Amino acid sequence: MSRMSRMSRMSATTKVIKYEMSNVVRSRWVLAYALFFFLVTDALLRFGGDGTRALLSLVNIVLFIIPLVTIVFGTMYLYDAREFTELLLAQPVHRRQLFAGLYVGLALPLSLGFLAGVGLPFALHGLGGATEGATLAALALAGVLLTSVFTAIAFLIAVRSEDKVKGLGLAIAIWLAFAVVYDGLVLLAVSIFADYPLERPMVAMMLANPVDLARVFLLMRFDVAALMGYTGAVFERLFGTERGVILALGVLGAWCAVPLALGLRWFQRKDF
Repeated sequence: MSRMSRMSRMSATTKVIKYEMSNVVRSRWVLAYALFFFLVTDALLRFGGDGTRALLSLVNIVLFIIPLVTIVFGTMYLYDAREFTELLLAQPVHRRQLFAGLYVGLALPLSLGFLAGVGLPFALHGLGGATEGATLAALALAGVLLTSVFTAIAFLIAVRSEDKVKGLGLAIAIWLAFAVVYDGLVLLAVSIFADYPLERPMVAMMLANPVDLARVFLLMRFDVAALMGYTGAVFERLFGTERGVILALGVLGAWCAVPLALGLRWFQRKDF
């Protein structure tokens, strides 16, 4: 019975994922998202020099656009899907199954849209070698991880806040804090406390920002240590390239798991 119960739960989750994916694709946001990355990547490959320069230019675009689109679109979509969620909750579907289906059904199309938009131009123009292919794989991995993290944060916002306007405002504020304001605060702290040993505090501040983590993870693939900034240089010096990559990926995974766990907890207790 337990095996049949597990199969039934998996079947229900799969059905929710399939419906969510088709619904997200029909909204055309994902198509526009993929087309944006396709056009930008193709233009960089055509006019920006070789593939390595194009990848380096894509780093800042990925770090800026993916968190913004994912958290804003995810938050709006979940608020708009509130009636559908209430309808499914009236069916014999466990809340954990529904939550998992909604999350995967939203994060997967966004990830695939990004991968298609960036990967197809490189498939058409060709890769410059194994090193360039490894860098492209690292960029793809970072993009998928950022998508997963900010989709999880969007779920946390939509479950926790009842008001759509407040939820959307909070989503934009979180994106601004991570993508724009945070680096300014780090530089301010460095300038104020320049006479003190700052290596460990800077590493701690970097671990507290998923965008900064992804930036260091990506820029460590290039021979541009000067562009990594103070936190990135400290990170590489203290942990080394391999350990730094493993730590960055592990903390990014935690950044995805913690909001998801909190969102699931509140989703199970929420009175719809």
